[in-house]
Amino acid sequence: MNNTGDIVSSFGIENHGLANVRTAFWNLPTAVLLENAVIRREGKLTSGGGFLTLTGQHTGRSPNDRFIVEEPGSKEDIWWGDINRPISEAAFDRLLGKMISHLQDRDVFVQDCYCGANKNHQLPIRIVTETAWHNLFARNMFIQPKYDELSDFIPKFTVLQAPSLEGDAKTDQLNSGTFVVLNFARGLMLIGGSAYAGEIKKSIFSVMNYLLPPKDVLPMHCSANFGQNNDTAIFFGLSGTGKTTLSADSGRTLIGDDEHGWGKDGIFNFEGGCYAKTINLTYETEPEIFNLCYDFGSLVENVWLDEKTRDFDFSNSTLTENGRVSYDLSRVPNASSTGTGGHPENIVMLTCDAFGVLPPISQLTPDQAMYHFLSGYTAKVAGTERGLKEPTATFSTCFGAPFMPRHPTTYANLLGKKMAQHNVKCWLVNTGWSGGGYGEGSRIKISYTRQMLNAALSGKLDESGFQPDPIFGVQVPKNCPDVPSEILNPRNTWSNTSAYDDQAHELTRRFEINFQQFEQQVDENIRKAAIQGIA
Repeated sequence: MNNTGDIVSSFGIENHGLANVRTAFWNLPTAVLLENAVIRREGKLTSGGGFLTLTGQHTGRSPNDRFIVEEPGSKEDIWWGDINRPISEAAFDRLLGKMISHLQDRDVFVQDCYCGANKNHQLPIRIVTETAWHNLFARNMFIQPKYDELSDFIPKFTVLQAPSLEGDAKTDQLNSGTFVVLNFARGLMLIGGSAYAGEIKKSIFSVMNYLLPPKDVLPMHCSANFGQNNDTAIFFGLSGTGKTTLSADSGRTLIGDDEHGWGKDGIFNFEGGCYAKTINLTYETEPEIFNLCYDFGSLVENVWLDEKTRDFDFSNSTLTENGRVSYDLSRVPNASSTGTGGHPENIVMLTCDAFGVLPPISQLTPDQAMYHFLSGYTAKVAGTERGLKEPTATFSTCFGAPFMPRHPTTYANLLGKKMAQHNVKCWLVNTGWSGGGYGEGSRIKISYTRQMLNAALSGKLDESGFQPDPIFGVQVPKNCPDVPSEILNPRNTWSNTSAYDDQAHELTRRFEINFQQFEQQVDENIRKAAIQGIA
């Protein structure tokens, strides 16, 4: 085996069983990884120096192919079910053997990185991939160690990823040839059969979601930024609800766009990069993200490219609606240099309401905040998961159930505790439809959403006064600067108000059914908030 690259760790990949690879390329810088990706025909250079790659049949995560190894050390802590599916230690060992055998006599790329900007909670990780571009993705998305830290770098968690390796559904206890298998006891994640890069970042996110709660740190599927007065805001939401877009505000400093922890010192980013959706991206609406798609070192996945000009067509969804771009956070003009912020003053819960009945913005009481956090209502947006063709109403507890190994109340109780300690305001923001549901109404203009958020974070909405929504019980502002007052009450936007009432009550029924799973595990005040909020 040849080792080549920038700095090779003394803790070699033979510690992961990889003793017979052809060449291990260690910690290559961006330019060299790009060069390798081009030489190996893994994608195409675009105008401006960005790199386009296609991920084949998997253009989103494959949640049905995700498993956690059932082993004594973590078994009692895992929230087992449809999300966290168990797999035996024996099956894991078979898959690991296949991975090791598959990578023999092949080149591999190794990146040693950190997850977590807070030094007290930083996780050393290693990402081993069979393609250069996936290694560049890891370099974009995670935090780079200092140069003199690499030679003695020892990972606490390692990802072995090989898209060209498929398992056997029957003999390997899988649902298909694709597998994403997490082993907490061994500190290993195996990813095979899928080239979708998001599986790498979400695997490490799942690890942090398991490790941090016992340390009194809340892991969150959220973006975060702070204003000129160092007022931190966090934005919960599933993919496609606006976390990246709304936190990338030129008037505020970006901490991160997707994954954060909340500890005794405040907020800290898990990542060192951003992974933004690109569907219908324009310079006029999101100039920073648009420009970064063409930036040197940026990776664009599954977006239509003009072969002559090498320019993107972001409105073309032929490949998928889940086109993505990953880039180093340092390339964002207004990004935080530390990846940290103070305790939040405002929490924003983003929901993409496919029914078109929730207000575009409303304020929640602390108990309502807990209720909506546990409910995690939104619509899964087309393309973010395999086979998803249109928005589908769903409840994803904690706005990130697919990545939460522990029971949801573990995270909810931590959130409630920290909100009370720091007197945090909470807002529910609908980035979905108005004037009708999906297929009838229209998506709420992002310019209006930005105006409403700016008013909420600056305190101007408090000046307008609020009135309770008669169906959902949340507090709706009476007016907002530069936003038509009629859209603040969603019922006013429907031509048929009876149809609105029917849809709103149908949604409350779904809330009730979904929340039954938590009724015996939350205190009376939250149960009362739930009843009052959807009566």
